[in-house]
Amino acid sequence: MNTNEESMLKLYVSPEGNDAWSGRLPEPNAKKNDGPLATLNGIQNMLHLMKPGRNYDSNRWQTDECLSKPVEVYLRGGVYAMKTPLILSAEDSWPVTFKPYRNEKPVISGGERITGWKTTTINRKTALWVVDLPEVAEGKWCFRQLFVNGRRAERPRLPKKGLFRMKEALGMKLPAGWGGGGQTQFICNPGEVRPFRNLTDVEVVYLHFWIEERSGIAAFDPDSNLVTMQRPSWSALVGSYSGQLADYYLDNVFEELSEPGEWYLSRKEGRLYYLPRGGETPGKTEIIAPRCLQLLALVGKPEENQYVEHIRFEGIRFAHTDWRHPDPSDRATFIGPDASRTPHSRQHNRGVKASAAQAACDVPGVIYFEGARFCAIEQCAIEHIGWYGVEIADACHGIRVVGNTIHDMGAGGVKINGAAACDPDVKIRQTGHHQVTDNEIARGGRIFHSAVGVLSMNAHTVAICHNHIHDLFYSGISCGWEWGYQENVSRDNLIAFNHIHDIGHKLLSDMGGIYTLGVQSGTVLRNNLIYNVSSAHYGGWCIYPDEGSSHLLIENNVCYDADRQPFHQHYGRENMVRNNIWAFGGEAVAIYTRIEPHRGFTWIRNIMVSSGEPFFLSNHTVEKEAGRIHSDLNLFYAVKRRPYFKVGGKNLTLKQWQAMGRDLHSIVVNPKFRNLNKRDFTLAADSPALKLGFVPIDLSEVGPRPVTGKN
Repeated sequence: MNTNEESMLKLYVSPEGNDAWSGRLPEPNAKKNDGPLATLNGIQNMLHLMKPGRNYDSNRWQTDECLSKPVEVYLRGGVYAMKTPLILSAEDSWPVTFKPYRNEKPVISGGERITGWKTTTINRKTALWVVDLPEVAEGKWCFRQLFVNGRRAERPRLPKKGLFRMKEALGMKLPAGWGGGGQTQFICNPGEVRPFRNLTDVEVVYLHFWIEERSGIAAFDPDSNLVTMQRPSWSALVGSYSGQLADYYLDNVFEELSEPGEWYLSRKEGRLYYLPRGGETPGKTEIIAPRCLQLLALVGKPEENQYVEHIRFEGIRFAHTDWRHPDPSDRATFIGPDASRTPHSRQHNRGVKASAAQAACDVPGVIYFEGARFCAIEQCAIEHIGWYGVEIADACHGIRVVGNTIHDMGAGGVKINGAAACDPDVKIRQTGHHQVTDNEIARGGRIFHSAVGVLSMNAHTVAICHNHIHDLFYSGISCGWEWGYQENVSRDNLIAFNHIHDIGHKLLSDMGGIYTLGVQSGTVLRNNLIYNVSSAHYGGWCIYPDEGSSHLLIENNVCYDADRQPFHQHYGRENMVRNNIWAFGGEAVAIYTRIEPHRGFTWIRNIMVSSGEPFFLSNHTVEKEAGRIHSDLNLFYAVKRRPYFKVGGKNLTLKQWQAMGRDLHSIVVNPKFRNLNKRDFTLAADSPALKLGFVPIDLSEVGPRPVTGKN
């Protein structure tokens, strides 16, 4: 045994274990009826008993085996089914690492396998499986997700593809913009909503601006086609800044159970229906329904200077949780900010509304940290979940979320949020110094479409680096959370070497591959690769400094194929944008929208590529544009038509643009990319961009790095 092994106390847990045992692995000549513990709660209890000064069980452990050194807890392969989350408090603090035993594959699951299926016929479909669940009929169990053979099954929706559009919103004046919500009624077009079976279990999911709203149906009048929803809207029932009403679809419609892989739970009957895919048989198909919403919470009491510290989870799979509208007052199942505290701006709460205002910011994490320090989730899999994957909340310091795969989420991947600058206890509850690196975050927003891959609100000194983020309906990374120029906790954050692509899917609007808010001194966006951003009505951007985004350094990024612009600054001041490649926007390559009296950004040594769209777009006049930006030493290349800039509705040549005092030393020339059609932006050795001082951008380190040891 080497020195490192001798310095560790090892405990074991197995689905075949027993919480009355010692937690040792059986050894030759060991006494009978001993071995691993059975549950994570058993491990927690054992660690309590073994702490110095506790009344530990001397029949299981010797005096010198009480806690005096770090602990490694090895999980044997198998499923550890949870009905409530494991909650670790400051009392549990000790250097403890949970990891798999050798190459075995433990799963911490919030679900239960459903068996006992029978075959029936319904909706004129054969080979439909059905099972009766007494707990559902008794109102003791209601789940909203189902996972079949390792993938999400879908509830039946209407229409199967595409969206409906509301016909009329009662009591709402048009045109309408963002805000002014509170509506619960709309008139649909004939045939879209009907007197469905289990009508109140059907949900209206309507899409406008940058959010989805979701509400059950309270009533429907077939004579007038009036739909009354259970929850009032957050914003007016329009899709964008216009008189165009919101698009919507209906979720959980029993009559639409028709496609293989769909399922429906009848709460009234206590009956679960599933329409199998080809090749699936009841005996060999794993069907899991979730029992709980969260799996793990590390919760300290920072106001009493009590923190959860030095607890790590490595190489473990977390899976199978449910979703519902978050309710912080429900302490039975929701681990989050204490409802008894004085409300603070960071504690987002949708109340009875059908949505949060942005980014599904009130949706909790399946793994939750509050008042935690120097803890980690590394090389784990978090998948088939209903909410965010990981949440780092108030008063956390030094949390590592590194090398994980976070897939198939109802919301987003990682959410960070502490006290805002205006909060009275900001010094106690501020959060920062975290690492969110080398993760793959994909297939998110399946329920809460507006959720973000990595959402960092009111947090400082956070490294969001080397992640692969894709297949979301809203932004890839969001950082900030102050609208305007007031004091902002978010500062000194590094967003670098991320691979972000295929977001938006034309479902929502106003998003960015990287989206920022507020004054963020010291924050850097560097060496990110972002492409394929597509929006519903407006606002598909690769990098998007929004309201008040200021003092950012944006450099060495490669951004292309956005359906609006690769770069959009709404308003902000004194951002430095240098040495980036911006290519191919549906409307322009770059845009800066709000008129302000100060310089918004400096734009220097960038390569801009157009396929016929203007390089810069502004709806303001030349006179109002004066002094707003400083732009020089850039290279412009137009694949189609002559290069131009569009200001106040007029197309300007480069000379006219230069007459405004901009780009006096910039050039129009082919930058000599290796293969522009294949989006290979490697520059030739004789590229004219190099003469301008442009530094070639190395994308070889973008995305998660190979696991070669501790990062």
